[in-house]
Amino acid sequence: MINFPIAKINLGLNVVSKRDDGYHNLETVFYPVPIKDALEVYPMNDAFPSDVRCDLKVTNVNIEGDEQRNLVVRAYNLLAADYCLPRVHTHLYKNIPTQAGMGGGSSDCAYMIRLLNEQFSLGMSDEKMMEYAARLGADCAFFIRSCPAYAEGIGEKLTPIDLNLGDYKMLVVKPDIPVSTKEAFSLITPKKPVKNCLDVVRQPIETWKEELVNDFEYSVFAIHPEIGQLKQRMYDHGAVYASMSGSGSSVFGLFRGMPDEESFVSGMDKLTVFTVDMSDI
Repeated sequence: MINFPIAKINLGLNVVSKRDDGYHNLETVFYPVPIKDALEVYPMNDAFPSDVRCDLKVTNVNIEGDEQRNLVVRAYNLLAADYCLPRVHTHLYKNIPTQAGMGGGSSDCAYMIRLLNEQFSLGMSDEKMMEYAARLGADCAFFIRSCPAYAEGIGEKLTPIDLNLGDYKMLVVKPDIPVSTKEAFSLITPKKPVKNCLDVVRQPIETWKEELVNDFEYSVFAIHPEIGQLKQRMYDHGAVYASMSGSGSSVFGLFRGMPDEESFVSGMDKLTVFTVDMSDI
């Protein structure tokens, strides 16, 4: 069985307070974006080593590290502790850019939970799957439903919202620049925003440029001014709204008509570019 984990963007991201557990309380709006990975699960060959319950093959990108620590395998192990699951092979084709602030890893693990629930008839409700997903990462629960939502806490407290960007085109640009989330957090002074991002996204999109803020931009742009330049380039090419997503390093722009990609990237290199029709959600 196969499914297709979807990406997300943040529409506004405010770091409002430091928690006693070392994490931060956030306020943000998650919105799904039709940039997708592909995730397939099939029965494990009996000849495979008996001490492995779930193996993972990743293609299209090189992901370093122990595959057993990957969120996809951890999702399997989490459910296997409570449900009788057979041994499986897992193939993940990565298309969502990594280290981009677009939730690719979180989406993969949430869609693994969804896939296992369906393939092996576990009978879990969305709420139950969201409980499991939240144990794997702050924004993982969002991808169980992959519908627009206002997020609070560390990103796990979700309230569905009525928001439709289907009339817009999106350009997503991921520069070849690693961003340390830990460093980005360290340079932020938590504070409540002047206006909550949920209130802003309910306004006409033309007002977002001045009022919808991603707090990480201040610290990330100071360290990596090239990312800030990408955001300005979006506006120079006619974006109605542009922002960095999450803690970066991807930058997205919403357009009424898609700009010419060749013109946009002219003079720039080492960029991954996606042109997205938001009506494809």
